[in-house]
Amino acid sequence: MELDRRSVRRRGSRLRRTALIAGVSAALLAGSAVVAPGASGAGSAGVTVKVSARVAALIGRMTLDEKLSFVHGGTDPKALGQAGYIPGVPRLGIPELRLTDGPAGVRVNEHATAMPAPVALASSFDDQLAREFGRTVGRDGRALGQDVLLAPMTNTIRVPYAGRNFETFSEDPLLSSRMVAGEVEGVQSQGLIATVKHYAENNQEDNRMGVNVNVDEQTLRQIELPAFEAAVKAGAGAVMCSYNSVNGSHGCGSDELLDSILKEQWGFTGWVMSDWGATHATTDIVNGLDQEMPSGVYLGEELKTAITDGTIPLSELNDSVARILQQMTKFGLLDGAATRRPARDPKGGAKVAQKVAESGAVLLKNTGEVLPLTGKDISIGLIGPTARTPKVTGGGSANVVPDSAASPLDTITARAGRHTTVRYAAGGDTGDPIPASALSPALPVDADGTIPVTPDASFYYSGTLTVPTDGDYSFVFDLPAAYGMVKIDGTSVITGFLGSSSATVHLTAGAHSFEAGALAIQGGPTKVRLNWVTPQAAQAAREEAVALARQVKTPVVFAYDDGTEGFDRKNLSLPADQDGLISAVADANPNTIVVLNTGSSITMPWLSKVKAVLDMYYPGENGAEATAGLLYGDVNPSGKLTQTFPASESATPVAGDPLRYPGVNNQENYSEGVYVGYRWYDKEQAAPLFPFGYGLSYTSFAYRDLAVRQSHGALTVSFTLKNTGTRAGAEVAQVYVGASPGATAPQAVRSLGGYQKVRLRPGESKTVRIRVDAQQLKYWNASSHTWVLGTGKRDVWVGSSSRTLPLHGSVGVTR
Repeated sequence: MELDRRSVRRRGSRLRRTALIAGVSAALLAGSAVVAPGASGAGSAGVTVKVSARVAALIGRMTLDEKLSFVHGGTDPKALGQAGYIPGVPRLGIPELRLTDGPAGVRVNEHATAMPAPVALASSFDDQLAREFGRTVGRDGRALGQDVLLAPMTNTIRVPYAGRNFETFSEDPLLSSRMVAGEVEGVQSQGLIATVKHYAENNQEDNRMGVNVNVDEQTLRQIELPAFEAAVKAGAGAVMCSYNSVNGSHGCGSDELLDSILKEQWGFTGWVMSDWGATHATTDIVNGLDQEMPSGVYLGEELKTAITDGTIPLSELNDSVARILQQMTKFGLLDGAATRRPARDPKGGAKVAQKVAESGAVLLKNTGEVLPLTGKDISIGLIGPTARTPKVTGGGSANVVPDSAASPLDTITARAGRHTTVRYAAGGDTGDPIPASALSPALPVDADGTIPVTPDASFYYSGTLTVPTDGDYSFVFDLPAAYGMVKIDGTSVITGFLGSSSATVHLTAGAHSFEAGALAIQGGPTKVRLNWVTPQAAQAAREEAVALARQVKTPVVFAYDDGTEGFDRKNLSLPADQDGLISAVADANPNTIVVLNTGSSITMPWLSKVKAVLDMYYPGENGAEATAGLLYGDVNPSGKLTQTFPASESATPVAGDPLRYPGVNNQENYSEGVYVGYRWYDKEQAAPLFPFGYGLSYTSFAYRDLAVRQSHGALTVSFTLKNTGTRAGAEVAQVYVGASPGATAPQAVRSLGGYQKVRLRPGESKTVRIRVDAQQLKYWNASSHTWVLGTGKRDVWVGSSSRTLPLHGSVGVTR
C-alpha cells in the first residue's frame, strides 16, 4: 500500500527519535551534558531538547516502575484536594509533584485568593495586570503546597453558549496571546509551573469528550493556536491536551498537534499532560503525550507491557520522564524548592483581586449619566439574590473557596453613607428544600436542609415529584465539592460540579419522574443542597421587588448566570426569568441600573428600559468592594469587551447550523473559517448588541492626528489621545488592520493589530505610539504551510472598539 507523505514523515520522525535516544543512553548514564532529541522526534525539523547531566543521571538510575510513575497520576496520601499527584522517587531525592486547578485561583481543600474570572482580567486589556494576576495565583499555589498550576486556559471564545467562556480570555488571538503570556510569566515567577490548556479547539463543553472538530489549516493557525504558541514562548512548563478530537485525531493522541506543531515547530521543551480522562491509547505516548491524568489506564501497566514486549521503545518513556524532570530542575524542585515555600498573603491577594475586578469591569450603558451614584441618591433599592449573597466565581474546576467575600448589600450600604437609605428585595429566590409532600419518597435531608455526601457514599435519588399547578419551577443545586445531576421525566435538567447550578423547567400539574445524584470529588465529605422555587414563590419575590422599585429613587438589579465546566448554556437568556424581573422593575422605575455577574455574553431584551448596565463578570472575592467603588465613581470604568454580545440568538456565527454547533453525530465543522467573533459580524455586516472592544467611561476621549509608517517589517501607529472630560480615566486605544489586496486566502475586514491602555488626567493629551508586529500583518498560507506577509495597501483604523474607529488611514506594506 502506498503511504502518504504525512505517514512517511511520522514514521521517519519516530524512527529517528528512537535511534537518537538510544544513541545517547550511554552518555546519559555517564552523567555528561548531552543534547537529547525533542519529544517530537525532531529529526525532520532539527529541534532538540537539552537534558542536563543531572537529569540524565537520574533517568539512568530509575527503575522502569519509577519511570512509569511519572507518566500517570496517583493518589495523594495527604488528600489535599488538588487535581493531580505524582509520587516522586524519594530514594533519588525526587520530590512529589502536586497539580492544582487554577484559572481563577488555587482550588484545594483550603481557603485561597478567589480571583475574578479570567475573562474579566482580559477585559482590562492590561498586560502588566495579567502578570500581577499570575504572580498572585503563583504565590498562593506555592504557599498551599502545590507545584503545577492547571492554568491558564486560552481557548478561543467561539461559541457564545460555551460553559467555560468565563475561564478563558477572548475571541481575538492577539489579545489572548498577550494575556496568556503575561499570566504565564507571572505564575512562573513564583516558582509554580504553568500549564496552558486545552490544546486545542476545546471551545465548547457539550459533548466535549466525543466531538471531532473539523477545522481548516488557516483557521487553526490564525485563530486558535497563536495564544498557545505565545504561552510556549513565555516559557510555560506544561501543556494540557484536550478531550475533543481535531480533524479526526484525539487531542491527546494527535501527532500533528503534539509532535509536529508543538514540539518540532514551536520547540516546546516542557511536557504534555492529558486532560483528566482524555487519554485514549498507550500509543498516545508515541504521538507526543507525556503524562496521563489522573491515573494510569493506558500509561501504567499497559505501557509497561508494551515496553517489555518491545511494542513501544523504552526511549519514548525516557523522553517523557526527561521532560518532566527537566522542568522540575528548572523550577528548583530538585534543590529543595518543594520544601521552601512562601507564606500566604491573603491581604495582598485580595488587593490584586479587587484591582482586577475594577480594571476589567465594563460599563455597557449609562443613559443620562445616571452613574456614578452620588450623595443625592437618597434611596437605593438593591434587588436580586447576588446583591446579598455574592457571586464570586463560576463552577467547575475554576471554583475557589475564597478567604472571604463581602456582600454587595453591605459594601454599598457602607459606601452610600448615613444620608442614603439602602433597602433590599430578593426579586428571585434561591429556594427551599423540596418538601416531603412533593416528593415520594422524601429526600434524605439533614435538619439543616443539606444532604451529606462522602467519597465512599454518593447520593442518588429516584422517585416521583408531584407539583400542584402548571408553571415554571426552578431548581438550585449547590455542589461545593461534588458532581451533581438532576433529571425530570428522563431529561437532564442540571449537570454541574463545584459551585451552584440552576435551571428552570415548565411543569404541568401532577406527577413527574425525578432523579438526582451527587458524588464527592475533593477527597473528603461534603454537603450538597437541592432546593426548588415554586411559581408562587417566584411571583411573590418579583412582586416584592417591583414594590421596592416604586418606593426608591434608584433600583439596582444584580443579575447572574451559572457558567460552569461540563455543560453549555441552553440559551443566552438570564436564568430563572431574571429578564422578566429586570423588565418589571424597569417598568416600575425607569431609573433602573443593572449589575451583571455573568461569565459570557447574554441577550438583553430589557436594555432599552434601563438607564445603566455594568458588567462585573464573576468578580472574585473582592467583587463587592469593586462594585461599590465603580457604582459611586471612586473608580472610573475602563474595561472593554473581549467578546461580541449578539443582538439576538439568531445572529451569531454559529446560529442556525448544528454542524457549526453543537455538532451532528459527533462531527462539528468550523465552516465559518477565520471569521470568528467580530470578524464574522464585520463580514456579514451584522449589528451586534455590543461590539468587541466596547466599553464606556465616566469621562470622554478624543482621537486625532493619525500617522502610520512601516519599519523593519512592523507598523508604528501614532496618534494623539485626549481626555476631554472632567474625570481622570483610562482608555484602551485599539488599532485594527485591514486586508491585504494581494492575498487570495480568506481575510477579515479588519483585525486587531495592537492596543494600549492609556491613563489621562482631565484635559490631558498624549501622543500614543502602538506597534503592530509583523506577525499581525501575516496570514497562514495553507498551500505552502507557512506564514506569508500580506503586502500592498493596508487600511489602518484607530478607536475605542471594533465598531467605533474615528481615525482611518493606510500604509503600503512591503517585504
